[in-house]
Amino acid sequence: MSGTDGVSSNGNAPMVHDVVVVGAGFAGMYSLHKLRGLGFDVAVVERADGVGGTWYWNRYPGARCDVESMQYSYSFDPELEQEWEWSERYSGQPEILRYANHVADRYDLRRDIHFETTVERVDWDDDARHWHLQTDRGLYRARFVVMATGCLSTTNMPNFEGAETFAGPTYHTGNWPHEGVDFSGLSVGVIGTGSSAVQAIPVIAAECQELTVFQRTPNYSVPARNEPLDPGEQARWKSNYREMRAKMLEQNAAMVQRLPDGEELAKEADAAEFYDRMQQRWDVGGFTFYRAYSDIALDAESNDRVAQFVRDKIGEVVDDPDVAAKLTPHNTIACKRPCLDTNYYETFNLPHVQLVDVSDTPIERISQAGVVVDGREYPVDAIVYATGFDAMTGTLLRMNITGRGGMRLADHWDAGPRTYLGLGVAGFPNMFTVSGPGSPSVLTNMIPSIEQHVDWISRCLVELRERGTATIEPEPDAEAYWVDYVNAVADLTLYPTCNSWYLGANIPGKTRVFMPLPGFPPYVEVCEDVASDNYRGFALA
Repeated sequence: MSGTDGVSSNGNAPMVHDVVVVGAGFAGMYSLHKLRGLGFDVAVVERADGVGGTWYWNRYPGARCDVESMQYSYSFDPELEQEWEWSERYSGQPEILRYANHVADRYDLRRDIHFETTVERVDWDDDARHWHLQTDRGLYRARFVVMATGCLSTTNMPNFEGAETFAGPTYHTGNWPHEGVDFSGLSVGVIGTGSSAVQAIPVIAAECQELTVFQRTPNYSVPARNEPLDPGEQARWKSNYREMRAKMLEQNAAMVQRLPDGEELAKEADAAEFYDRMQQRWDVGGFTFYRAYSDIALDAESNDRVAQFVRDKIGEVVDDPDVAAKLTPHNTIACKRPCLDTNYYETFNLPHVQLVDVSDTPIERISQAGVVVDGREYPVDAIVYATGFDAMTGTLLRMNITGRGGMRLADHWDAGPRTYLGLGVAGFPNMFTVSGPGSPSVLTNMIPSIEQHVDWISRCLVELRERGTATIEPEPDAEAYWVDYVNAVADLTLYPTCNSWYLGANIPGKTRVFMPLPGFPPYVEVCEDVASDNYRGFALA
């Protein structure tokens, strides 16, 4: 398959559409609904056999959203807002997947989604000015491609020596068996203590006979305080949804908190006032904890004061001082995606749970019977890899995308991902990325970010159609400027001080570039300004 010969690898003629959307998660479903309603012929290709994206694959025990249910939902249809009932403050994976399926059924999306279809390569034909997408089910041809592939969709599986020799079952939190897993009576090893592990470990511990957690880097976590959603609170949201949605879009993370943002500086607060404020937010739970003072993400002294509050809490909760010390981080707080938990630290007080610190003495290998660290074998019946994702770029790079002149996306991004506004890539005409690197994406409530991107892309395609414009792509200078701008904004914060997946630091050999842009409202203003100024920074042919 050359990518430009117009014939599928199986000899069949290509399936031709105006737009092909890759991915049927929340971004792909909204893209289909929006563009189809604007008169475009749209097809969605999805490797899974159902909708939901992240919430289709991440079915691990305890999987739950860290954004409150009333805010982690579509806003494009007031009727949908009113008819759907959420059951908990923070929705679990099964409920979110039910919501995704409800949306797919309500808007008859499945008829244009081609499930169990994996994209193998994507090639731009400069003469014909369209894209060829070779999949394992045949060839697609389209003027436009919308990459709705998600920020956390390609799992990161570590390459431990001997992993293939392990006699028991292995699982990854990002690709969990749909039929579930029964750990009753088993000895389980969990490798990793990131966000998914913080959620999964208490649930697995409640079921298994023995749990061994292998921790490389301890994580800060604050209580979620999840609970059944009060009917009165849900009714208040539904009666004021337009006002609340507007308030969400005014916030840097596109979500409103249960307590107002503190405007003061943490480093200047007196001891009693500081403790009372942080304790109140600890008790309320959720991300409001990190909004107690205005400079937590900006000033190292203030940040460390908040971090020490959490360190002290770990020492209070965990009975064994040695275990508490191992669980206590000493890096910047909130420079990684903050974890919200339900009884995570308390789990390490259980007699059948042990913590193995692998920061100084890494895992040597996986044996037939378990995990070997510093010459000692820890026998386990099953291994759970909670090792995260090749975030934001992994899925795109695995699709073997080539643009103008045969330029490979992997080569263009060799020194780190380069986009303009997180929406397009220079040299790759008519290709849009939803929540791509260079946009606020994972630093926000994802669904408002998705809606903003899809609305922008949709308006752009309508204008191109009305003008009779064939192609649009970022200009190289605009792309270079945007990469520098994103990093300059990030450098005003403490985010780059951690080796996090925001920088790709969890993937061996991946170039470390800060990928998301802090600050949702200023970003939206820039996008609107660019569009109103005849798509400044884009080349229109």
